[in-house]
Amino acid sequence: MTSANGPRKRIRGEIIKLPSGSLRVKVYAGIDPVTKKRYYLDEVVSAGPKAAGQAEKLRTKFLNQVDEKRSSRTSATVDQLMDRYFELVKIEETTRTGYESLVRIHVRPLLGGSKLSRLDGEILDSFYKQLRTCRAHCQGRKFVQHRTERAHECDDRCGPHKCKPLAGSSIRKIQAILSGAGQRAVRWGWLGVNPFDLAESVPVSRPEPKPPTSEQAAAIANAAWQDVDWGMLVWLALMTGIRRGELCALKWDRLDVGKGVLTIRSSIAQEGRRTWEKDTKTHQQRRITLDADTVALLRAYRQRCAERAGIGSEMPASARIFSLSPDGSTWLKPDSVSQRYARMCERLGWDMNIHQLRHYTATELIAAGVDVRTVAGRLGHGGGGSTTLKVYSAWVAEADQRAAGTLAGRMPELPVALSADGEFPAAVVPDDDAAPYRRIAADLRGAIVSGILAPGSQLPTVAALAERYGVSFGTAQRAIAQLRAASLVTVSRGKRAVVANAEAAADAKPAKVIGLRAVREK
Repeated sequence: MTSANGPRKRIRGEIIKLPSGSLRVKVYAGIDPVTKKRYYLDEVVSAGPKAAGQAEKLRTKFLNQVDEKRSSRTSATVDQLMDRYFELVKIEETTRTGYESLVRIHVRPLLGGSKLSRLDGEILDSFYKQLRTCRAHCQGRKFVQHRTERAHECDDRCGPHKCKPLAGSSIRKIQAILSGAGQRAVRWGWLGVNPFDLAESVPVSRPEPKPPTSEQAAAIANAAWQDVDWGMLVWLALMTGIRRGELCALKWDRLDVGKGVLTIRSSIAQEGRRTWEKDTKTHQQRRITLDADTVALLRAYRQRCAERAGIGSEMPASARIFSLSPDGSTWLKPDSVSQRYARMCERLGWDMNIHQLRHYTATELIAAGVDVRTVAGRLGHGGGGSTTLKVYSAWVAEADQRAAGTLAGRMPELPVALSADGEFPAAVVPDDDAAPYRRIAADLRGAIVSGILAPGSQLPTVAALAERYGVSFGTAQRAIAQLRAASLVTVSRGKRAVVANAEAAADAKPAKVIGLRAVREK
């Protein structure tokens, strides 16, 4: 098209006046990758004195979005995106089932019909608010909530609906699903930007593992051993911390009795009544060293299983360690194991699940001083042990008390003691020589000078010193530290202190020797 002033520039987009006086803004955005039809950015501006200016601004906004490839390029809905996402995404079957269930129950009813091009931060915030308010999406409606959707006779489990928020972990999974689908939509050319990233992320709650106490673990083991097969399974779970699916998948060829090593290679998964064997959760096999007692129990258990099956002295290498079949040809169902364990704990008066045995194993190992990387390796965790520390290691009172004692043992001696009434004295008069650790150090120094403790000989253990002098473990340690600072003894980690320099002790302040010979001989 030309004019008197030369060629006329083509105007992109159009503003159409509707019979109501409103203005429709329409800008071509390309071919819809889903429907293969021409796709337009389209919005109506309400009639009014400023409608023309607002429509022009909207047209410019649409043009910028198209030029910068930030606009949606499809009229597809969230439902269509979810269908395509699950068609192409590669995830484990159990994970897929869980994801599809969350989408079917929570995403499709609330967002399924929404066009991807219309999603914004406000819509997503409203969506997640509903999930945080009520997992049934009641929106204030009153109704009777039945225990099952099947035909049934109502009992005390059916009653008026009470709002319960969806768990934070489930909401985070939904966010991950939508964000992952949105990223693929951008890669497919459906969207210019991922609208699901506009949502505010749900903070990760602090893990609070609740492992059984030592007393509870002992009671659980005793109750389980009333049935040898069940007792062996629970005992192995306590001693190794392996997952329930990994327990169900164990075969006899994965136990090396000579080396006392158990190899974890696979796991049993379950969905409804269907079960199948798959890789471990981290897709890696691992080896777990067993203690002598557990190896002996497994050896005896294998012989018992063989005698019961009538196949000689040993079970076949390919037989499952835990099975309802005499020949070990079938595996246990993980859900059945969980249900039996929960019922056993309920009879003992506790509400527990079998996964807490992993918590117990991790907590006890870490409390005993085993390094985190080793614990993570036994449990099958990645990340160098970060998961183990954050999720599975509960606070242990005994370890916490040891930490407090260690810290107190390194602090200077208090120059004041409370009265019998628990009050401070009127005046503080320090008496350094009366400090218990100084008295112990002086006695040891005198023993070194007198030759009772010759160079190269070992000092009494810290525990022996603490018992002999009636002091705390930390006080006895402080006495050894004072001698070490004076170069009188050498200390190696995990070993008793050794006399190093008798001449330096001779120049030190003399002290009485109180019963060192008796302690040493003891």
